[in-house]
Amino acid sequence: MSRKPVPARAGDSARLEITFERPQLLGRLFGEYDKNLIAIEHRLGVYISARGNKLQIEGEAEQAGRARDVLSGLYNRIVRGEDVDAGMVDAVIQMSSEPTLDGIIRNDVSAPPQVMIRTRKKTIVPRSPTQARYMEALGSADLIFALGPAGTGKTYVAVAQAVQQLIQGSVQRIILSRPAVEAGERLGFLPGDMKEKVDPYLRPLYDALYDMLPAEQVERRIASGEIEIAPIAFMRGRTLSDAFVILDEAQNTTPAQMKMFLTRFGQNSRMVVCGDPRQIDLPDIGKSGLADAVNRLEGIGEIATIRFGAADVVRHPIVGKIVQAYEGPDDA
Repeated sequence: MSRKPVPARAGDSARLEITFERPQLLGRLFGEYDKNLIAIEHRLGVYISARGNKLQIEGEAEQAGRARDVLSGLYNRIVRGEDVDAGMVDAVIQMSSEPTLDGIIRNDVSAPPQVMIRTRKKTIVPRSPTQARYMEALGSADLIFALGPAGTGKTYVAVAQAVQQLIQGSVQRIILSRPAVEAGERLGFLPGDMKEKVDPYLRPLYDALYDMLPAEQVERRIASGEIEIAPIAFMRGRTLSDAFVILDEAQNTTPAQMKMFLTRFGQNSRMVVCGDPRQIDLPDIGKSGLADAVNRLEGIGEIATIRFGAADVVRHPIVGKIVQAYEGPDDA
């Protein structure tokens, strides 16, 4: 490595060393052309040099310590068989700045998180401090409002939790729903039967399911009714018992639709309502049902409200910057 060291503040510098027991894994830790190390250097203002199975970190003492914790955390994730990509690097750096999140995130971010979701195809671990709080709420609260921009994992993590509970037998079925706002009166002009008309609006929910379960299991469970994917209008008049129910794009419901949906709650059920209050596509018919419901229900003991921001975006890092540019600082 020939990168130029990042100067530390006078009187507050540190030089730390970390040794790795399995040097054959260091290529994955460093990333192609050392891109992971470069990302850590740029984000934390440190300089990292490698010799054999050792890394030396130079920089301001606190930041050098964070860099050591981040590298240990990423290395241990590789040992456990997890993929380390740019999003994971960014997430672990972000989590290292909040070391005392009720014991969920350790000071060295190197131990496996206490909350994780296991499905047939994936093990989901939190990739931001807010995701950790969200995953904890998914395991305890009866009703969860997940608010924030696209790319923060609101719906994806909820689907993973639903699949885990279905596999474990905690619930008997999964019900996934979205409002088909763009359809409206134009729905009748689209080709095909009702399923073919509304499926394009529900495609993101199918995509999440196929990430969690083998395709044949998804199709078999849909055919048997264990998994149901339908527009919100199909929920009217039902009581959803023994079910994990997810409403996506909830900002595009009216207050009347939201009240109808929430009152479907049945015995041994859990509901997750996901949406971005800043991305409302409703025509000029008044207030969003999501904002109305949060205003009315936030603070009730069995209900959790989790607010994500641009810093929680776990897609390509540039997505978080785009969200920040369009929406400004987080209001939460």
